[in-house]
Amino acid sequence: MLRWLAQSRVQYIVVGDVARAIRGDSKAGGPVAIAPAPYGRNLEHLAQALASAHARMRVDRAGAELPPAKLNAEKLARGQRWAVRCGVHDLDIEGPASGLPSYQDLVYEAGTFEPEPGLKVEVASLADIERFEHLHQIDAEIRITRAEREPA
Repeated sequence: MLRWLAQSRVQYIVVGDVARAIRGDSKAGGPVAIAPAPYGRNLEHLAQALASAHARMRVDRAGAELPPAKLNAEKLARGQRWAVRCGVHDLDIEGPASGLPSYQDLVYEAGTFEPEPGLKVEVASLADIERFEHLHQIDAEIRITRAEREPA
């Protein structure tokens, strides 16, 4: 997945479990999560790559099939997380969001790693990886409930 992104000329910082694994955490596992550079041309490269891979939005229900995602640079620039599947590979695209470090902040603290020969990737710092993880845990814990009304 990381090689495919590089071949598609997408600039990004790796965050999430794959970033942990690259930094040496052998227990980390999950989808590739990236924070793409927020520049128009870069987001166009990412949108084109996703379209060519027939990326689909990921859902939790086993066996659920969705039509190909119609993501463009404008949608990718929104402050949200996109969970997609490209064939058998999962990719989380982290958009700019409140509470998360900006792309520039990530770049400043990131380290360059070579997970396989000829593939150099920028990987977020452990502190930044933890920020993404913490925010997603909070999002997963938020539940909306309706209070029961008392009889009149």
